[in-house]
Amino acid sequence: MTAPRKTWSRRFLTSLRLTSLRLRLVLVFALIALIAAVSASGIAYWLNREAVLTRTQDAALGDFKEAMQDRVAALPRRPTQDELDRAARNMAHGSQGYSVVLIGEDPDGRTVVGTSELDAFTLDDVPDALRKAVRQPTTAKSGEKTYRLFWQREVEGGTPYLVGGTRVMGGGPTGYMLKSLAPEAKDLNSLAWSLGIATALALIGAALLAQAAATTVLKPVHRLGVAARRLGEGKLDTRLRVSGTDELAELSRTFNSTAASLEKKVADMSAREESSRRFVADMSHELRTPLTAITAVTEVLEEEEDSLDPMIAPAVRLVVSETRRLNDLVENLMEVTRFDAGTARLVLDDVDIADQITACIDARAWLDAVDLDAERGITARLDPRRLDVILANLIGNALKHGGSPVRVSVREEGEDLLISVRDHGPGIPEEVLPHVFDRFYKASASRPRSEGSGLGLSIALENAHIHGGEITAANSPAGGAVFTLRLPNGESTGNGDGGSTEQQAKKAER
Repeated sequence: MTAPRKTWSRRFLTSLRLTSLRLRLVLVFALIALIAAVSASGIAYWLNREAVLTRTQDAALGDFKEAMQDRVAALPRRPTQDELDRAARNMAHGSQGYSVVLIGEDPDGRTVVGTSELDAFTLDDVPDALRKAVRQPTTAKSGEKTYRLFWQREVEGGTPYLVGGTRVMGGGPTGYMLKSLAPEAKDLNSLAWSLGIATALALIGAALLAQAAATTVLKPVHRLGVAARRLGEGKLDTRLRVSGTDELAELSRTFNSTAASLEKKVADMSAREESSRRFVADMSHELRTPLTAITAVTEVLEEEEDSLDPMIAPAVRLVVSETRRLNDLVENLMEVTRFDAGTARLVLDDVDIADQITACIDARAWLDAVDLDAERGITARLDPRRLDVILANLIGNALKHGGSPVRVSVREEGEDLLISVRDHGPGIPEEVLPHVFDRFYKASASRPRSEGSGLGLSIALENAHIHGGEITAANSPAGGAVFTLRLPNGESTGNGDGGSTEQQAKKAER
């Protein structure tokens, strides 16, 4: 159960990575829609709220003012308690449904208060600021003092109220009204919920629209990404289906044109490379026949060197040396050609590493110049001839360009076999290290006596690669250069009769 869960998690994370642009598009669309919807809903709510409250307020205050003028102004200048109560109840029974408080002086000069509902609305419920404003007379244009209608909104216990007040001119009673705005608040809450639902629906619609738009835009982009990935994998015949005339279609046409041009250039380069490889192989093969004859002649001349004229002997030695060098170059070129053509094969056998190194050193008469540090019994399944080529190049390079003695050590590290070749020379300059395995590379400043072709180390590296191994070059802290050959020391499925194995071929490809 754990493995499928991990697989699902990887697929989910991959899906997130692949659709990150899609997510960003959806989020941007949703954010824009949210801002627009909230702004529109907020403006609509504010306008409707003001309209509803203003309409209710104007109707209630207009009715109250009219009632003050018609009913309260008709009362005596000094009304009694009963007259004020009756007038307040009559005013409250109007169509607007508000409570009333009337304040005046009775015939005895005492302040009397009349209310429409004794417990619902009293003088204590009127804000002090409103009472103060109502008591202050206003001078009209004619110079007479008048009293205006004042009002304000209050919220008490979560319920909004409208409180208004005015005074009858000529010293008549003062009246206050209280109207609950709870029905209007309920209507406004319903409006807010409706606008909220509309906003949510707009957000969902915007997200769906963004998803559709993102799909329309990103499908061609995804196809372009897949095609580019196939092109990077070497499938140069990859092309995109082009439809439409928009920018994405133009991008697909550009990709197809680029892929076609790249395919043609790669085909031309491959053809030229194949022609060059065939030329080198043919040339090397054709050179072997005359070189064989020349080598035979130079061997005879070398044997007769002591009996030659002293004036001719240096020329003979030069011819012998250059013939051998040319022979080695031709062999190296043929080996490089086999590597480039992919025809190099392993002939595997169980090899005792210490014996193989000893044989390599002995065959080249290097016993006095090389110290071997290798235990007997360390074996590996390798190609003996190719291992000999690697060792000969590494040790010969150390003897030629380093300092004696050259130390060769062998050790096992996990599943790998490590063979180190260290000299006691000045080391390799830092600027040369990255190029020591390049073909035909010679660092003439540090190696003035170099007479090689510049192919030895590159051939050694190719032989290591075909075994699935590697060669690295570095400078030892104690002085001198160190070349380390790392080869896999696992069990091989190959045979030792000349056939190459699938396992070694896969390692070589890597």
